[in-house]
Amino acid sequence: MDIKDALEMVCMTHPGMVRAHNEDSVACEASCGLVVLTDGMGGYNAGEVASGIAVSVVSSEIKHYLEEARPEDKDADSGEDVAVVLLRNNVQKANSSIFHAAHSQPQYAGMGTTIVSGLFYDNRVAVAHIGDSRMYRLRGEVFEGITRDHSLLQEQIDSGMISKADARVSQNKNLVTRAVGIDAEVETEVHVYDVKRGDIYLLCSDGLNDMVEDEDIADTVKTLKSNLPLLATQLIQAANDNGGRDNVSVILVKVKGDFAAPRGLHAKILSWFKN
Repeated sequence: MDIKDALEMVCMTHPGMVRAHNEDSVACEASCGLVVLTDGMGGYNAGEVASGIAVSVVSSEIKHYLEEARPEDKDADSGEDVAVVLLRNNVQKANSSIFHAAHSQPQYAGMGTTIVSGLFYDNRVAVAHIGDSRMYRLRGEVFEGITRDHSLLQEQIDSGMISKADARVSQNKNLVTRAVGIDAEVETEVHVYDVKRGDIYLLCSDGLNDMVEDEDIADTVKTLKSNLPLLATQLIQAANDNGGRDNVSVILVKVKGDFAAPRGLHAKILSWFKN
């Protein structure tokens, strides 16, 4: 099955109930199985600029590259899947663009952004993230996070300094330990997961999970999984009903069928037509 037919995608973003500007950005590229979500930070509207740069660079560069290459191929230098290298290299390219803008234009000084991105290919998904924007997965009845926040709070939880219950009311919620555009180089965390038919993937900014408990997010996803536009609307509404203190963005991806890459002669024939 062609990937655009195998995946259903919905993107939605809202400024929330308090903020005047929306510094989140989202992109869904169904033709190549790519989703990108960012949550900007910085004075005035600089966060909006940073998040917009990151989404634009990552989505346009990867989409362009995949017109000539296959994400399941192996990179000649590293031996990794091309999908992994594409995500890592283009997040770094976005990082460089934001870093340069922040240091050449005073109004953008100190701007940066989180990012979480998924590239679906060959019945897998490569997931790249920096900061505290998240990806969750519903498989059967199991709803779980498949990214781990790069944040002071997560480090405190991991070290046993604070419980998850206490973390919900901590003052350190929004202190990220890694972000795009703050330093000249950034380390992108990338993992590859197998994908199964029926899976639902949720990408979100912290405007959702700071306002809505994971258990309530899980219940909503399970209840409305057959209607992704309604599910996205309801998740954002829940965040706003609970105060909406931040911008809130969600991307939902439902796996409707198999999208294994063609092999052997089939792959060769397709490559001839592509070239």
